[in-house]
Amino acid sequence: MAALIFFAVVVCGHNFRKTWKQKAPGWQKRAWLFGVPAGVGLLMLGFLPLKL
Repeated sequence: MAALIFFAVVVCGHNFRKTWKQKAPGWQKRAWLFGVPAGVGLLMLGFLPLKL
């Protein structure tokens, strides 16, 4: 489960950074769309106990 969360965080983080650097029209909404799941995923990995 942790590997799937980590994969989602990496994909969302990469898309956030790409959106931020390009700054096409409407980039702030897309940055939020990718940034929030990445942040939530990192918090989940840090604070939720994950079983083996």
